[in-house]
Amino acid sequence: MTAAPGLVSAVRSAKQFLTYVASGPFQYAVAEALSLPDTYFTAFREDMPAKRDLLAAGLTEAGFEVLRPAGTYFITTDIRPLGAALSQEGDGFAFCRALPERAGVVAIPNAVFYDHREAGASFVRFAFCKQTAVLEEAVRRLKALAG
Repeated sequence: MTAAPGLVSAVRSAKQFLTYVASGPFQYAVAEALSLPDTYFTAFREDMPAKRDLLAAGLTEAGFEVLRPAGTYFITTDIRPLGAALSQEGDGFAFCRALPERAGVVAIPNAVFYDHREAGASFVRFAFCKQTAVLEEAVRRLKALAG
């Protein structure tokens, strides 16, 4: 990092603290999780694919091209199949900015993760680590948007 000496010193201190403390507040959460019964984790492993499948099917029915994930709680979609008007001409940023007002749903433009943003311009992602009822409502709203 290049900055004024006082800023460099502050950033170095924060970095050192974070590196060696290993996220102290999270240690309490990990300790709590380790005390949970195995049934909690079994149910979690079964629940997440079901939520993924629910959202993926709904997004497909709403007209998105869905890229099915295997190891995350985000579903990436291509918005171009929605048509020029709905997909904002394939502009994921514009689509994501307009989506909350248009459908009450939030998505993240994948282009923020690309070195060359234009390569990810038409891809947006949705999280499925939500309550089932929330996902069902999001799917209903997205279908209405596309319908």
